[in-house]
Amino acid sequence: MNAPSSTPSSADTLSLLHEMGMRARRAAQVMARASAAQKNAVLTRLAEAVASQSPAIALENKKDLEAAEKAGHDAAFVDRLRLTDKVMAGMADGLRQVAQLNDPVGEISMLRRQPSGIQVGHMRVPLGVIGIIYESRPNVTIDAAALCLKSGNACLLRGGSEAIYSNQFLALLIGDALEDCGLSRDAVQVVPTTDRAAVGAMIQMPQYIDVIVPRGGKSLTSRIANEATVPVIKHLDGICHSYVDDEADLEMAVRVCDNAKTQRYSPCNTMETLLVHQAIAPAFLPRICSIYAQKGVELRVCPATRKLLEGSGFQAPGHQPLVDATDEDWSTEYLAPILSIRIVKDMDMAMAHIAQYGSAHTEAILTMNHGKAMRFLREVDSSSVMVNASTRFADGFEYGLGAEIGISTNKLHARGPVGLEGLTSQKWVVLGEGQIRG
Repeated sequence: MNAPSSTPSSADTLSLLHEMGMRARRAAQVMARASAAQKNAVLTRLAEAVASQSPAIALENKKDLEAAEKAGHDAAFVDRLRLTDKVMAGMADGLRQVAQLNDPVGEISMLRRQPSGIQVGHMRVPLGVIGIIYESRPNVTIDAAALCLKSGNACLLRGGSEAIYSNQFLALLIGDALEDCGLSRDAVQVVPTTDRAAVGAMIQMPQYIDVIVPRGGKSLTSRIANEATVPVIKHLDGICHSYVDDEADLEMAVRVCDNAKTQRYSPCNTMETLLVHQAIAPAFLPRICSIYAQKGVELRVCPATRKLLEGSGFQAPGHQPLVDATDEDWSTEYLAPILSIRIVKDMDMAMAHIAQYGSAHTEAILTMNHGKAMRFLREVDSSSVMVNASTRFADGFEYGLGAEIGISTNKLHARGPVGLEGLTSQKWVVLGEGQIRG
């Protein structure tokens, strides 16, 4: 790959993005009528290319890694950029898996006959042009392209400047696969400049881009949400709660709440706050907190939790002290081995806490009372609400979507894990036999 050109002026970048947008809009019309067979052929061809070209991909990726190290980025940052053999094999497998998913485009549902004789229903159609803005991991280029293509959309991809060489090379492979299968290579375009003005341009081009999907840290997502004139599918925080009701199965609650926090610390669907009914707290909290302490989880607790644990003789290994929770802790997404714990007097107090401090991502209730479970499902206003299950299940693959492009806490259009259907819309269709309205 050629080195990225020297940083252009903002005017040059704006001109570039408008040209890419026009090409994407034309390509979207082609993609909307592409057959499932054509789209699957592109994905299969691209999977073969990723597998066969992995040494060349690694060479381009090495340029990004060397640049990141030279810039003084830490080991974790550099590791996120790294395309190992395992990661590249996963990219190819992911493409094959998306090819095997059902094509949602053109699906007609809820068809029903009206008194006039006409049949009315919904048809699923692509959104058009999807702009995806992401950071670090260059494998997102393949994942995003796959989902957009399978759902019949064109896309503009703006990866992080730190992955410019990897992303440019992957863009060539994607374009070749599209062209080989008789589709426009403009259906997937990777922004070739590292100029930060490209983000600002993309999020204010509603004439070309139908929706923006940010995939990155909170600062990136917040900026896009605040400045975009294009609709945005996003979530800002994953402040996920588990509420242990007084009618919970104790063994189940211990197992589920352990998994919800410690199975992995960094994902957005990891539990960050544990709410416990005061009646079950004496039996539950010493047990679950001993597990957390053994795994090195820092516990930030309300006064009632501290009093209960200290009175029970609880002591963390290494004499790690309990930390008094502040108001800020209740609204913090830790993404780390840290957990906030609060004892509540009843489910109403638990739901009020979630409403005040939650981020509308994922909440769970542990209870054997069906009525309470159904009420929790109805009244908790989050994108995923669960009964007797770990919040870690809030994931497109676990929901049977095959793959996801992200999590949405929006109330309009897509909500929760966004898979192929979330990248489409529905239009009304009417089937008649010559009916006229009287």
